[in-house]
Amino acid sequence: MPALSSKETPLGSCQQHHLGMETQSKSVYDGEEHGRFMEKLEARIRNHDREIEKMCNFHYQGFVDSITELLKVRGEAQKLKNQVTDTNRKLQNEGKELIIAMEELKQCRLQQRNISATVDKLTLCLPVLEMYSKLREQMKSKRHYPALKTLEHLEHTYLPQVSHYRFCKIMVDNIPKLREEIKEVSMSDLKDFLESIRKHSDKIGETAMKQAQQQRNLDNIVSQHPRISGGKKSKKEVCASSDLEVKTTSPMSEQDSGILDVEDEDEDEEVPGAQDLVDFSPVYRCLHIYSVLGARETFENYYRKQRRKQARLVLQPPSNMHETLDGYRKYFNQIVGFFVVEDHILHTTQGLVNRAYIDELWEMALSKTIAALRTHSSYCSDPSLVLDLKNLIVLFADTLQGYGFPVNQLFDMLLEIQDQYSETLLKKWTGVFRNILDSDNYSPIPVTNEEMYKKIVGQFPFQDAELEKQPFPKKFPFSEFVPKVYNQIKEFIYACLKFSEDLHLSSTEVDDMIRKSTNLLLTRTLSNCLQNVIKRKNVGLTELVQIIINTTHLEKSCKFLEEFITNITNVLPETVHTTKLYGTTTFKDARHAAEEEIYTNLNQKIDQFLQLADYDWMAMEPGSKASDYLVDLIGFLRSTFAVFTHLPLQGRSVFNISFFLPVPGGRPSFPKPAENASAWESPESFGFFCSFAWGRPAPGKGGEKFMVKLTGLWCMLGLFMVV
Repeated sequence: MPALSSKETPLGSCQQHHLGMETQSKSVYDGEEHGRFMEKLEARIRNHDREIEKMCNFHYQGFVDSITELLKVRGEAQKLKNQVTDTNRKLQNEGKELIIAMEELKQCRLQQRNISATVDKLTLCLPVLEMYSKLREQMKSKRHYPALKTLEHLEHTYLPQVSHYRFCKIMVDNIPKLREEIKEVSMSDLKDFLESIRKHSDKIGETAMKQAQQQRNLDNIVSQHPRISGGKKSKKEVCASSDLEVKTTSPMSEQDSGILDVEDEDEDEEVPGAQDLVDFSPVYRCLHIYSVLGARETFENYYRKQRRKQARLVLQPPSNMHETLDGYRKYFNQIVGFFVVEDHILHTTQGLVNRAYIDELWEMALSKTIAALRTHSSYCSDPSLVLDLKNLIVLFADTLQGYGFPVNQLFDMLLEIQDQYSETLLKKWTGVFRNILDSDNYSPIPVTNEEMYKKIVGQFPFQDAELEKQPFPKKFPFSEFVPKVYNQIKEFIYACLKFSEDLHLSSTEVDDMIRKSTNLLLTRTLSNCLQNVIKRKNVGLTELVQIIINTTHLEKSCKFLEEFITNITNVLPETVHTTKLYGTTTFKDARHAAEEEIYTNLNQKIDQFLQLADYDWMAMEPGSKASDYLVDLIGFLRSTFAVFTHLPLQGRSVFNISFFLPVPGGRPSFPKPAENASAWESPESFGFFCSFAWGRPAPGKGGEKFMVKLTGLWCMLGLFMVV
């Protein structure tokens, strides 16, 4: 449809018409034709009124008809209105129930929609609440690592889905607190664990050492070989032929002292391991928790720091540890328990401890342990305790070596303790030898039957065909201290041998160690004891003579001691660098000391006779018979020389020569011939003295020398008589 211009529109035309009228009206009022205009206007109005009247007259009938019809329609309309009103009323009445039902339906639909929305929201919220409830339950039951896992799921999986709820914001705010609580509780569990293993490290170490002892026994059974240096087996083999062994006064003849005598225990009983005695789960949980929380390094540093502190406490020995073996055992058990735990942690965790950390702790422990053992072992004066300590150290070293720790320094230290052990043995055997020498009667051993004879021969290697042919009762030439001393020397060798067991020494090293210790026993301990007995003031000539006889037989038995050591060490005497026993020299020196003591005592006794004699050395004429003092002296010498008949031939000649050579002028009590010849003018006096000695010459070279000297004395007597 084309757009109309402003002139064509009714409004536009009216506006233009109005503008025209306004202009014309203005011109009418402004001009002089106002009356004329009014006249024409009224004529115009009358004209229009006539036209309207004509028109109304023309249309009036139709208007009346319309009004009449309209009146008729009003009645019908009223009826219709009444009908509509009635219908509306009925419809309203009928629709009230429907409206109520529709309202109820509307409310139900609204509730249904709300319920559905609520179910959907609760479906999202319930897992969150369940997880949170599960988290609190795990925290309550101290299942911290699962609680941490639950917390991770809750934070990253469930809470983001319902983050717009207020309770979720509360949970989110509590998550850091829960993490910190888990850290604190897990750290508390770790502290309890550290305190527990600190208290129970003794039991852990004891168990580990029992396992090592059982394993070592099992290895010995499987290998079917004796331990190094023969040990008890060699001892039993060597002594099989001598089933009558001396059992008195021996410090080591009793039951061998040991640390863990598993033979007395049930070997079939299984010893629990360290992992069976200790619950390591607190460490694992705490490690995992700190790893998940990103604080693994903090945990590692804390664990290592605390364990270092515990190591220093464990390595600090008690001040009275040296008093009993239990002190050493507890000390070793704690150290073993500490490192067993660390070794288990090393192999069951990834990086909590490493080999460098373990080696550092072991180096510290090794140095402190060796220093403590050197200090406390120096206080030990009991060889049984030292031997038990050695066995305990060997078991301690074997146990830790089984866990991969180097223990060479411990075995080197045992060689140092071996010297101390030898010194304690020497002190122990000093008392043993003194008791034997003090309790001996220094008389030949009498035997009345074959059983007693075999018993003595079984104790001491003695063979004499003439003595075997003699009837009972008969006597051995030596006293009781000979077989006792001989067997105590063997017991000393056994004691030295026990220390060498399980030290991983070669047979040559064991043989050398035993021989050196035995030489010290012979040259220092036994020699000093014999010298002390010989130098006693109350020792008579009979005892000294018996000592000479005893040392002679002990000197002969040295070769049997050599064979005995060879049998238990399996090292031949011809082996290069084999140490020889110095027993021969020891017994020779003791015998020479006894001979010198006899010589000194005899000279002193003779001097006493001469000094106390009432003899007129200035008489002008000799008497017709020997002086009384000379008769008493010869009687004393006769009884004394009767004792010498038990000596070997060489000993007799030595005494005869040593006694008679200084008589003519060397003895101060005798006057020199130049001073008073009358003292020597009586052939009866000196002849009586020489006749006694002449009748008791010693055979052999010594006896010949003695006869030559005595002949010279007789000739000198004749010379004095002539002069």
